Amino acid sequence: MGEVLTYKASFGGIPAGSARMEVAGIDTVRGRAAYHLVFAIDGGIPFFRVHDRYESWIDVVTLASLRHVQQISEGRYKRHTVYEIFPERAQYQRNDDAPAPSVSRPLDDASFIYAVRAEALRPGETKRDDRYFRPDRNPVVLTGLRFDTIKVDAGTFPTVVVRPTIRAKGLFSEGGEAQVWFSDDAARIPVQVRTKFAKFRLTLSLKSVDYGNEAR
Repeated sequence: MGEVLTYKASFGGIPAGSARMEVAGIDTVRGRAAYHLVFAIDGGIPFFRVHDRYESWIDVVTLASLRHVQQISEGRYKRHTVYEIFPERAQYQRNDDAPAPSVSRPLDDASFIYAVRAEALRPGETKRDDRYFRPDRNPVVLTGLRFDTIKVDAGTFPTVVVRPTIRAKGLFSEGGEAQVWFSDDAARIPVQVRTKFAKFRLTLSLKSVDYGNEAR
């Protein structure tokens, strides 16, 4: 609870922004206690600015997604989408659209990376899962690539590099060839992320870790 990870962002190799992953607190969604997760990116280059915010509410017991909000601003493209997700009946609803089929233990774009942290994948291992809340975007594929020690502003970390892939647009889309450097310890902190984002190669490098009472 209260974990805040801040990142330096570079677009096409040019330092130009910041990002944040945060466990913002516990809220109530349709009578159920839910962790509120936030992932935000702000930056870009002069002719292409990015201000994206992804929010998720996941059940504190089952860790299934209950609500997912996307506020997207990428250049001239703008979008605000609210997904209400109903694990108990395996459905989701986008804005005011009719309900559509989902899965029984759903994940969304923001909660996905927290779920990956729990996997402790090792190089050479691959895991396939059908938990993405839009069934036509499954399977989610996680591939352990290699061990790597990297130095960032937050320190030097032994890491495990993982390639996560979702058949959907976003940070972990198939075409983005994303890689995430997770700290090789119990915390499994995402130390660095590289992916193709919008029109650019995006790199997020860990700047600080704050657990509420102490910062690293």
